[in-house]
Amino acid sequence: MDAEQRTANGGDPQEELSARLRLIQELSGLGVRALARDTGLSSSSLSRYLSGQTVPPWPAVIALCRLVKRDPRPLRPLWERSSNPLPAPPKASRQMQPRPRNDLPRDVPDFTGREAGLAAVLAAVDSHRAVAVDGMAGVGKTCLAVHAAHGLAADYPDAQLYVDLHGFTEGREPLDPDSALRMLLGALDVPSEKVPQEGVEQLAACWRAELAGRRAVVVLDNAADADQVRPLLPGAGPSVVLITSRNRLLGLDEVPPVSLDVLSPQESAELLARASGDPGGPEGRLAREPESAAEVLRLCGHLPLALRLAAARLRHRPGWTVGILVERMGQGASEFDTAFAMSVKQLDRAHARLFRMLGLLPGGSFDEYLAAAMADVPLYSAREMLEDLVDAHLVQQPTAGRYRLHDLVHQHARRACAEQDPPAERERALGRFLDYYVHAAAAADAAMPVLSPGRSPSAGRPPAELPRFADKHTAFAWLVAEYEAMIAAFETAVAVGADAHVCELPRFLRAYFARRCGTTHLNHLFERSLAAAERLGDPLQLAEAYSDLGFARYNAGRTADAAAAYEAAGLRVSQAGDVRAEAELALRRGYLRWDEGNAEEPLELFGLAGTLYEQADCPTGAAHAAAAEAWAMLQLGQRDQAARRAREVLDVPHADPAWPPTLTARITLGVALADEAPEEAVEHLHRALALAREDGHMNNEAWSLNCLGVALRRMGRYEEALASHREAFALLDELFEDHWKVRFLNGYAETCRLAGLPEEALRLHRQALELAPRLGYRYEEALAHEGIATVLDETDPTAAAEQRAAGQAVRRELDPVAY
Repeated sequence: MDAEQRTANGGDPQEELSARLRLIQELSGLGVRALARDTGLSSSSLSRYLSGQTVPPWPAVIALCRLVKRDPRPLRPLWERSSNPLPAPPKASRQMQPRPRNDLPRDVPDFTGREAGLAAVLAAVDSHRAVAVDGMAGVGKTCLAVHAAHGLAADYPDAQLYVDLHGFTEGREPLDPDSALRMLLGALDVPSEKVPQEGVEQLAACWRAELAGRRAVVVLDNAADADQVRPLLPGAGPSVVLITSRNRLLGLDEVPPVSLDVLSPQESAELLARASGDPGGPEGRLAREPESAAEVLRLCGHLPLALRLAAARLRHRPGWTVGILVERMGQGASEFDTAFAMSVKQLDRAHARLFRMLGLLPGGSFDEYLAAAMADVPLYSAREMLEDLVDAHLVQQPTAGRYRLHDLVHQHARRACAEQDPPAERERALGRFLDYYVHAAAAADAAMPVLSPGRSPSAGRPPAELPRFADKHTAFAWLVAEYEAMIAAFETAVAVGADAHVCELPRFLRAYFARRCGTTHLNHLFERSLAAAERLGDPLQLAEAYSDLGFARYNAGRTADAAAAYEAAGLRVSQAGDVRAEAELALRRGYLRWDEGNAEEPLELFGLAGTLYEQADCPTGAAHAAAAEAWAMLQLGQRDQAARRAREVLDVPHADPAWPPTLTARITLGVALADEAPEEAVEHLHRALALAREDGHMNNEAWSLNCLGVALRRMGRYEEALASHREAFALLDELFEDHWKVRFLNGYAETCRLAGLPEEALRLHRQALELAPRLGYRYEEALAHEGIATVLDETDPTAAAEQRAAGQAVRRELDPVAY
């Protein structure tokens, strides 16, 4: 039955097309990256074509067919039936799909006028899938773009994203495209391993590929210029983008502009009436005092922001006449200053002080906890004052629990703080801002036990109240919401020379980076932390900074650099005399030495780490070390010892069933018991797999699946084992994670060999042999040589002997004494 018949009989044409493309990949004998290179396609796009997430353009199908010398024409009917703008259905392997992301600020309830502007925006989106709204500050660009985005949301259900590019925020640099792209990819829940580690062009390509299969609306607010925006534009696909800027973005020829002027007198009067709650008609205040009402419009310059500020005064003071409002507005230097000065003058001393303190923030959104810390007031007081400032239109509330200042309001508050608050008070407020983020990030990090436990922060003083994190999910949600602000806090700490905060803040973002942002930015942060530690001259800070930098290097695949950093950390940690820092370094060095191919030394290092953690009275750290020790024992063939150690780890109580030591222990037990207790082994591995999926950690899911494949192979259940390996590698292909692939290729190959698939086994061993030397995995390199030899024993004994000798040579390099 051909593809067209299958489709007519109810099959999914997109799944069938992706299956055909995977057959082409198998014929080519190439991995995803090599196949992408030889066909001139983006590797991220190709991965989506092969997984069925995105329908490829027809030229991509032609390129793939030509590579394996196949005629593409039989695939044309199937491709045509597959081509549609809807996203691919969710994967069956995902138990829980995340809800579509909606970051749009609230739509204003009093949106007024702008019929022509709104029509122009929607027409540009319809014709070009993009629009750039420009105009002077306060003219309502963001309001129009957000209103349009809310109207488009139903037609773009996969995501509604918003990013403030801070092109005109006083006191901070515009958001660079690299950071903006990482934020956008993070908002789409793109796994960190799939995000390119560096290079704006690579990030932009990944962003375009992710949008290609989605219907998303993206608002890029406050763009500085065309260069800032260009990498953020979507490519092929249905998604749309709405841009705002104070400048006409002349460099974006492909994006139609819509320029906003001030409101017309009629629109201004309507907005003032609606925002002030004026009932209208002859009984309304505005109708009774038409001359005064016209003067308010003039003083506000017909600008929506200034009109809303003025209207707020009337709404909350029913006893005022419009003439009183005009008198109170006074004669400001501009329509902005007139409206702001009038609004701020109505604040009592506490409200005015909080407003000025908020001007010290480097822009972006914030919550009531930060406001309380900045102003050094109780949380309930900060909450009440923020609500009053929202009512006065001096503070915006884009989403529940989050606040922000319009750039013009932020500028006014910043200037007022500089004029009215003494330098010592401003310095103390800025210190409380930095203290808050270090201690709040530490609290969130403690609720996400991804890594060995960190110490409590020593920089600054903890605020009176911190957010409470019920579990790792609420902690991660907070880190996502606060990420931009924390990076701004880090940059502020660098700028003011707060070296202790520069040292500590990145330490409490490790779990976040492990789950979201990859390693490039973390390496950059730890490089600067090391420089701060050197300025401080504290041996412990310096030891931890070198250790953290080594860990970041290790996660980036830079094993030689990681080893050098760990060596430097070792010299300092003995000088510092801190047992916990020594334990953490031993654990990290064990991971590195294992990946480098050393077998015995990692086991000793994991044991040392456990002993040191116990001395430091840190049971959670000891559990991490014990789990690593059990896994190392298993790899050395010490199955009984590994099983005993793993059971000890499972006896350590912890609130999170997906806690990393528990997951490692269950996987270790599953493989260790495969021969003598197969039912219990499979139960442990299925439990580990369920935990990884529930946790949303795709690397751990792939690890569990591959180990399940190994256990099933040892039970002789080859078909089930192959299915488990294949599912694992489908995930790894999606993640582009060579570090993880190289760990499992040889085991997968062995399963293929025993299942009667020698050619597939040979291909996988050779893929491992290609990756292992480049990544520094010498032990896997030796296993690949030996695996190839085993496959070739029956067909080419000479070649087999050569491969076996090569494997022995690698083993001698790793352990000259044993060989």
